[in-house]
Amino acid sequence: MAFGASVNTVYNTLKHLVNKEQNGFITPDVFNSFAQVAQVKIFNKMFDQIKDSRRLSRASFESGRDKSRFKQIQEDLSYFSKSVRIDKDFNADTFIKPIDLARIISATTYGQILLDQSTRRNIELLYDEEKIDRILVSNISAPTYEFPIALITETIEVFPDSIHQINLRYYKYPEGRSTVDGSRVAFQPRYNYDVANDADVYVPDSSVDFELPEHYMPDLVLEIAELAGVNLRDKDVTSYTNQELMLRNREQTF
Repeated sequence: MAFGASVNTVYNTLKHLVNKEQNGFITPDVFNSFAQVAQVKIFNKMFDQIKDSRRLSRASFESGRDKSRFKQIQEDLSYFSKSVRIDKDFNADTFIKPIDLARIISATTYGQILLDQSTRRNIELLYDEEKIDRILVSNISAPTYEFPIALITETIEVFPDSIHQINLRYYKYPEGRSTVDGSRVAFQPRYNYDVANDADVYVPDSSVDFELPEHYMPDLVLEIAELAGVNLRDKDVTSYTNQELMLRNREQTF
């Protein structure tokens, strides 16, 4: 079972296509220096694609149900969704963002279920300091425990300040997956190798696969090639990557 895009397949595809196009040679070290940058670039593009698919949907051009591009990207982004409880940092009087936070989805106060009713409250997220200043001095819209608000800057400042714990749901930045069992690892994707008979030999046990789903392999190949200053044809990338995937899946069935 595949858990993420294989760093071995992506590297071999890129190496083959670079040689085919006579654009030089991509070494493992060059590949590793661009692997995480390429993964994050593709991850960030997903949010732009979400916006585009919404516009298509409003214009009735978006496919429905399982063919919906919006639905496909949402499923891909679910790989990176996390939920954590954060305690207030009383020294700074704010909540510290998780180190792997990419984009906030939502925030609530920390609560419990009492008499079948949740005591959690949704926190309105604001990014405009001028607007939040107006709210704080207003007699009508000032935040309360029932209707809290948060200012998102380098940290998270929640009002009223009597709130000491929050639940934060967010998208984390992609990292890597173990090539052995597919578990998430807090390392960047990396192609590790030994040198034998003047050739680079892939070492799976110490390598780290991409965390992006497998179907992003062509995108990863193109992004890394672009970062390395190599021009490749999209059609060739997709064709060769599909061949690599078929071969890999065939090998895993035996």
